[in-house]
Amino acid sequence: MESVLLVATLVLTAGIAVGLQSPMVGALAQRLGPLEGIFIVHLGGAILSGIPLLWMAGGNLGNFRAVPWLFLLAGGFGVIVVAAIGFAVPRIGVAPTTVLLVVGQLLIGTLIDQFGWMGSGVRPLDLGKIIGLGLLMLGAWLVVRPS
Repeated sequence: MESVLLVATLVLTAGIAVGLQSPMVGALAQRLGPLEGIFIVHLGGAILSGIPLLWMAGGNLGNFRAVPWLFLLAGGFGVIVVAAIGFAVPRIGVAPTTVLLVVGQLLIGTLIDQFGWMGSGVRPLDLGKIIGLGLLMLGAWLVVRPS
């Protein structure tokens, strides 16, 4: 099993990547247009993930038919994320956009854990998590509220 430190470092790195990506997507959307920005972001991702796949002769890509169709919507959700970032960053800023992204992720993550959706293990909601979510919502409001 991976160490918690390794997993935490990887996820924090991903968080930093989202924080860096957000102003870049906002700038692309402003300078080129929202659809053009989405296209460039996903093209860059396809190229970056495609190179190692070519090296691995496609890896397990041939097994995509065995994946539940619902999971194939993940790319569409990526388009929604990038579009929302491109729309929000120029209007409300990077920090409020990032906070709202994190709040949305934690709210849906809590529901997924509670009910074990999409093959995840069940991790029931308890009082501590409810308090944490309430504090999260308060913190988000403090960051997003108009000055």
